[in-house]
Amino acid sequence: MKHTQTEDRSVRLLRVGEHVRHVLSEILQRGDVHDETLARHMVSITEVRMSPDLRHATVFVKPLLGKDEEAVLKALRTNTAYLQREVAARVKMKYAAKLKFRADESFDEGSHIEQLLRAPKVAQDLGESED
Repeated sequence: MKHTQTEDRSVRLLRVGEHVRHVLSEILQRGDVHDETLARHMVSITEVRMSPDLRHATVFVKPLLGKDEEAVLKALRTNTAYLQREVAARVKMKYAAKLKFRADESFDEGSHIEQLLRAPKVAQDLGESED
């Protein structure tokens, strides 16, 4: 029985995180935040991880083409109070989640791994193992 409760809770965290991601994406896409930096950049909300008590949300973002990442993060952090209010109004939860914005490094890690796999020595080793 306990295993099912843990599973249900993790599914709920994922579901709420995904809902928050959609709401934030919509707000940014429509240009509801009156900020010059955010108006000039397309920003992807790649993932939202909720804390177990649903009071904190870590929001992973990536500006289109990775341009001006620090400026975009600063703009999002400057507008956190507005974004929290909007999310709270659109996502019905007991408490308004505190948002924390972070750069999504997973794309960089993937590019780095791909680059390593294309290195001549690695490619040579991979080619030999397939024969």
